[in-house]
Amino acid sequence: MSETTQAIWLTQEAYDKLRAELDHLKSEGRAEVTAKIAQARDEGDLKENGGYHAAREEQGKQEARIRQLADMLRRAEVGEAPTNTDEVAPGTQVTIAFDGDESDTDTFVLGSRELLGLDESVDSTNVYSPQSPLGAAILGRKKGDAVSYAAPNGRSINVTVIAVEPFHS
Repeated sequence: MSETTQAIWLTQEAYDKLRAELDHLKSEGRAEVTAKIAQARDEGDLKENGGYHAAREEQGKQEARIRQLADMLRRAEVGEAPTNTDEVAPGTQVTIAFDGDESDTDTFVLGSRELLGLDESVDSTNVYSPQSPLGAAILGRKKGDAVSYAAPNGRSINVTVIAVEPFHS
């Protein structure tokens, strides 16, 4: 995973939640995993110790998450959803029409569920990343703009931006 210098837009709520997760992982989380590794190490032969290997794998995943969170928070631009809805930007709710057919539409938020502070188990808002093929194609576009992008299967998809609104969670 390569780090990028692109800014990440976050709500204050999302920033606070990610900061709390990072603080927990760096303190209590690391201590818990270290204790699991020590306990498993005390059980004997490490070659055949499933608990030890599981704890080491958990430690690797936790350290990767710490690096990811630290990078996101370092690049974060904290604020409210954009109020200027002249163009598609992270944090805006967008409605698009496929092939210019206003009866075939999709409405979603451009951003990241995690970065917008949305809880996946509760909120049913569709969210697309600005780095996704669709997100990259419409980023910076205005109402009425028609664009084309390549779907993951290689097929070209034509969409028209119908509406851009501030997102409110």
